[in-house]
Amino acid sequence: MKILVIGSGGREHALVWKISQSPKVDKIYCAPGSAAIGDLAEQVAIAPEQIEQLADFAQQENIDLTVVGPELPLTLGITDVFESRGLKIFGPNKAAAQLEGSKAFAKAILDENHIPTAASKTFTDATLAKRYLAQLTAPYVIKADGLAGGKGVVICLDINDTREVVDKILVDKIFGEAGDKLVVEEFLEGEEASFMVLTDGIHILSLASSQDHKRVFDNDQGPNTGGMGAYSPAPVITPAMQQRVLEEIVTPLLSGLKQKRILYRGVIYVGLMITKEGPKVLEFNARFGDPECQPIVMRLKSDLVPLLEATVEGRLNRIQPEWHDDPAVCVVLTAQGYPGSYDKGTEIHGLERLKNWQNGYVFHAGTAWGNSRWLTCGGRVLAVTARASDLETAVKEVYRAVGEISWDGMHYRKDIARRALK
Repeated sequence: MKILVIGSGGREHALVWKISQSPKVDKIYCAPGSAAIGDLAEQVAIAPEQIEQLADFAQQENIDLTVVGPELPLTLGITDVFESRGLKIFGPNKAAAQLEGSKAFAKAILDENHIPTAASKTFTDATLAKRYLAQLTAPYVIKADGLAGGKGVVICLDINDTREVVDKILVDKIFGEAGDKLVVEEFLEGEEASFMVLTDGIHILSLASSQDHKRVFDNDQGPNTGGMGAYSPAPVITPAMQQRVLEEIVTPLLSGLKQKRILYRGVIYVGLMITKEGPKVLEFNARFGDPECQPIVMRLKSDLVPLLEATVEGRLNRIQPEWHDDPAVCVVLTAQGYPGSYDKGTEIHGLERLKNWQNGYVFHAGTAWGNSRWLTCGGRVLAVTARASDLETAVKEVYRAVGEISWDGMHYRKDIARRALK
């Protein structure tokens, strides 16, 4: 088989790493890929949003399956274009990808199908949004409606801060078109978890549970980021809780989409808050989470490729993945200043010491290779991921590996998996 993976970050590196282990695969391409991904796949100089060019390439090279990593090409309709040309592609179509592309759309689906979530209201007018917020009590949750790279959710403790956030999103347009609408949401208390399923539109196949760490600093302090680390499995998702999520959230969600004549094929990422009343939806993503993908693929014992094929071909009911019992932990290393402005081009030291690391792998999220050295070129730079016989050992091993790496301004959280260790 020939496979094309779209994207260039840590998630795509993890997908390529796992796909490269499949005996079914002869050749992997990655568009645009990265220097690190280039060790496992041939890089293709086409950006994820250049949909027609990607489809041309897939046809010219007789690609058997395309796997979409990031959300942007999905919301732009890459699946519709590929399918119109008879090309197999893993990822939901444009209508289905609205689940991630528009929080207002997702909220409407949740409300229409009585799926548990936070109460919310959507605004396009800054004055009306501020007036509504003044009636609420802290904490205040404000979300840009569209795609904002994991940074479009702001939690405020002070009403004066909310006015500033509303103006930044709706008036100053700090998130561009993603801030044309703004969602004000009820603050939910509980423990967060990430739950992903594969679906072919009819059948549902659960993947291993995980927990992300969104805030930039230890003890969940500071602004939200694209994700500072993750681990799998998440103890808060017990077998009973998993069943509730499937019955109360995923099944009615797919049913509600079908009523709108939307067939969802791909991965659904459900961002959950496990409250005293049970699981409630925080958000949906239309692709694998990043950095949750990294520990999950490391725990996947089965070949990933047949799972992707079964999703695309509508036969998920005939396949069952095997998982390593061993937990896995991922720690994200970021550039100084992230999720705000940050420098690029800083030399990274120590990666050569982890080249033959037996207990894990270093996935590259934002690096470049130049003058025979690794350099930073993104906010999230590396996703160091380890697997071990128990969680405590996995945490020790991943932080041992992190200790081998350094660059000026390197930042990371030192408490990944702390909730599970408690």
